[in-house]
Amino acid sequence: MSLTMLITMIVCFALSISIAVSIGLASVIGVYSSNAPMLLAAKEIFTSINKFPLAAIPFFILAGNLMETGGISQRLVEFAKSIVGGVQGGLAATCVLTCMIFAAVSGSSVATTFAIGAILIPALVKHGYPLNFAAALQATSAELGVIIPPSIPMILYGVSAEVSIGELFIAGFGPGLLIGVALMVFVIIWARVKGYGKNDHVGKMSFGAAFKQAWLALLMPVIILGGIYGGVFTPTEASVVAVFYAFIIGVFIYRETRWSDLGAILRKSALSSAVIMFIIANAGLFSFMITRAGVPDAIGAFLAENLQNPMFFLLGVNAALFVIGMFIETSAAIIVLAPILVPVAIKFGVDPVHFGMIMIVNLALGMITPPFGVNLFAACTVARISLDKIVGRLIPFILVILGCLLLITYFPPLSLYLRDLVFVK
Repeated sequence: MSLTMLITMIVCFALSISIAVSIGLASVIGVYSSNAPMLLAAKEIFTSINKFPLAAIPFFILAGNLMETGGISQRLVEFAKSIVGGVQGGLAATCVLTCMIFAAVSGSSVATTFAIGAILIPALVKHGYPLNFAAALQATSAELGVIIPPSIPMILYGVSAEVSIGELFIAGFGPGLLIGVALMVFVIIWARVKGYGKNDHVGKMSFGAAFKQAWLALLMPVIILGGIYGGVFTPTEASVVAVFYAFIIGVFIYRETRWSDLGAILRKSALSSAVIMFIIANAGLFSFMITRAGVPDAIGAFLAENLQNPMFFLLGVNAALFVIGMFIETSAAIIVLAPILVPVAIKFGVDPVHFGMIMIVNLALGMITPPFGVNLFAACTVARISLDKIVGRLIPFILVILGCLLLITYFPPLSLYLRDLVFVK
């Protein structure tokens, strides 16, 4: 059965059939070949999306789209620039810092790319940065949207691996801050070496003025994350609060979102949510079938026999995830692989929350690696350049994140210190 599913999926990939359809078709054929009733397929598809935490996904997507059109993005850019924009290379560092702040609400790297890239890519080019560098930087910085909580992949991992989403959220701060700071240091050094960004201080607002116009936008992540960790509402309920807050700020206070814009915003959010939920539904059935076929147990036995040391296990998993992330969309990869790998990781003594950070950071790299990096396509759309023009510029950024990934992998306190501090066992 598992061999039939694998062959079907590979053939579908070769025919350029979408990942969600490929996984779903392979799963249905697996059900049929196992002589199980076809009703099982419908049941498992429904079960995979009939989970309350998944309701957070469409709301966080909607919140991100409301922020994009409501003037919140521009104010966050000015605030970030007031902090780091006064040094050579400061505008490039502003891109990273703004994405870090925006990520604390949107939960989506693609939403971050469009919302921040539309403002900062033209600004970077205007200040003398190469267009392909600006696009590569934006695509890479937006990856923080799925690492810094709230994060849609964290929700998917929590549901798939039966791990606390609240614990995953608090664990994401360490890795997110590490990657963000590393990227800012790199771009500042790079700008000084190459001689770019000498006029980045031009147009920089004072910190007080920037804070005054952005404080309502900055209050948004404080309310959302403070409410979650203060026990006021769950992560799912927080997504609804995020939508309500973004709506009030954009429509009634900043007044940059018109009532006529709401239809397009809702349509865009519904389409994005439908794509993710369709992937979840099919990947859930696929996960059920491979578990029923004993694949996780077989992989666990193989790894336990050939990789006796947890260090080698994590190194092997990272290498595999890096390759998988290049070809399979992050959400689908998490839903399919988490139920397989998490039990094995636990056998090796790896904390499932720590392992979740490793998976999410690694697979997030797939968003900026060809051939299927969604952030690359989004950044190229905003910058209006072809994908091949920015691939070379991505290599230094990928190396920086890989260095951070190794530190996250082999230094668990980066992920677990805050978790253990907040969630006392």
